[in-house]
Amino acid sequence: MTTGLDRRAFIAALGGATAVSLMSDEAKADALESHLMAQAGSASAPSAEAASAEKFPTMAEIESDVPNHPTRKGAGNLFVARAGNVPRLDRMSERPTLADYFKLRFMATSNHCLQSANRAMKNGMSEEIILACLLHDTVQELIKVDHGWWSAQMYEPYVSPKVTFAIRYHQALRFYEDLDHGYRYPDLYRRMFGSDYKPEPYIEQTYQMVRKHKWYLEPRMVTVNDLYAFEKGVNPTLDQFTDIIGRHFRQPQEGLGFDGSPVAHMWRSIAMPDHPL
Repeated sequence: MTTGLDRRAFIAALGGATAVSLMSDEAKADALESHLMAQAGSASAPSAEAASAEKFPTMAEIESDVPNHPTRKGAGNLFVARAGNVPRLDRMSERPTLADYFKLRFMATSNHCLQSANRAMKNGMSEEIILACLLHDTVQELIKVDHGWWSAQMYEPYVSPKVTFAIRYHQALRFYEDLDHGYRYPDLYRRMFGSDYKPEPYIEQTYQMVRKHKWYLEPRMVTVNDLYAFEKGVNPTLDQFTDIIGRHFRQPQEGLGFDGSPVAHMWRSIAMPDHPL
């Protein structure tokens, strides 16, 4: 079954030896099966040489294109229409839960986040890392700029400090390869930011701090389980994470957006994006 298995690549894909040591034997077996299936399915994929032949834009070319669009790239998904006009939104419940937001407001980000959490679960990650993967990009419905910081702030009253740390700093870590833990810098960022992009000083400073932190593995595992969570035809449901949410997410009795927390206004902005003021 394991003929032709690149053991080093397999361990790196799971997040490195440290992450593998945290996995159960059953999780390791499931991960091995998934890895071999992925290898078999990649036989017809473009070669690395073909992929590297793609010409990526420069930072200057991306910047010069800004005035050619009616909206800024940092605008949240709920506030702009990528094609046509924005749709009418269903009303939220009087005491909205996290599940309500996933169903009624996180439409553009939910599948990706569910895929990311599903991948983390299959790879035997801790429940806190799985939850961080489930939540990490949902704030992009509100705003995309510095989404790691925004998302961590929005969830901070309701999750553990470790989950908050993982969400906040996955943004900085995604610009830095860590092949020992299975993270390769993606071509997607060369397209988005430019082939010559160099992270801003605050990103570099953040990376250097997190790299030395005792919780470095938490946000790094979010990047590992984030990178390949854009598969067509893969549609995990929130139901498989209900128990994890129940154990690790403090749902306010008043409903998200109405509990008087310092971030309630962020939830209300997502719940009611059509309010003019």
